[in-house]
Amino acid sequence: MEREQDGKVALVLGGSRGIGAAIVERLARDGAQVAFTYAASPGPAEALRAGIAARGGTAIALQADSGDAAQIKAAIDQTLDRFGRLDILVVNAGILRHGAIDQFPMEEFDRMVAVNIRGVFAALHYAAPRLSDGGRIVTIGSNAAARVAFAGASVYAMTKTAVAALVRGAALDLAPRRITVNNIQPGPIGTDMTEGLAEMVLPLLPLGRMGETREIAGLVAYLVRDEAAFVTGASLTIDGGYSI
Repeated sequence: MEREQDGKVALVLGGSRGIGAAIVERLARDGAQVAFTYAASPGPAEALRAGIAARGGTAIALQADSGDAAQIKAAIDQTLDRFGRLDILVVNAGILRHGAIDQFPMEEFDRMVAVNIRGVFAALHYAAPRLSDGGRIVTIGSNAAARVAFAGASVYAMTKTAVAALVRGAALDLAPRRITVNNIQPGPIGTDMTEGLAEMVLPLLPLGRMGETREIAGLVAYLVRDEAAFVTGASLTIDGGYSI
C-alpha cells in the first residue's frame, strides 16, 4: 500500500529524543526517508535510527548543534548529499531555561536565543532555497507564546513568540513556490524536558493530563500532507486547553 510520504525526504532538526523522536518515527512510518539531528548524545540517536531500519524504514542521524548556523547548514547539505532532495523540514530543536528577568544570566539568554531563534532562522534560511516546490516547513514552538503562566518563563516565551512571528513572514516569502510554513505550539508534553512539572501544571489543564509526543507528531503528519496545502502561516496550539 502506498504511504502518504513515499518518495519524500524529511529533515528533523532536534530529532533524537522526546517530541523530535516521535516526529521522526511518524514521518518514517508514513514513508519518508528521514534525516535527523542530535546535539551531543549519539546513543539515543543510533537506537532511533536502528529501530526505524528494523521496521523497514530509512533514517540517518547527523550530529549538529542547533545553536551553530554552520552546523545547521552542514546537516542540510548532508541530507541532500545522501538523499538528493528535501521536501519536508521540521525544526524541533529548542532549549528551556527558567529564571527571573533580573536574575537570568546573560550567557543563558544568549544560548537560548541562539538555539530557539537564530537556529530556527538559520534552518529556514539555508533550507528554503533547496526545498522542493510545494514543500513543507513546520516549526515546533510553544504555547508559552500564547500564555505565560509562571514567573521565570519570560525569556523562553520571548523566543517562542519570535518563532511564531517568523513563521508568518516566512509563509508570505515562500508562498509563490507553494511551500507552506506553519508553527505548532505544544503545551505540557510528557518528555524529559517537563519531568517533575506534572504536579504543578495538571491543575491548569482542562483535559486533566499531560500531552503525548505522538499527538504532536500526528499534527506534524497532517501539516505535511497534501490535504494541508491551504494551511500556511498558522500557529496551531495543542495544549489540552491550557491556553483557553
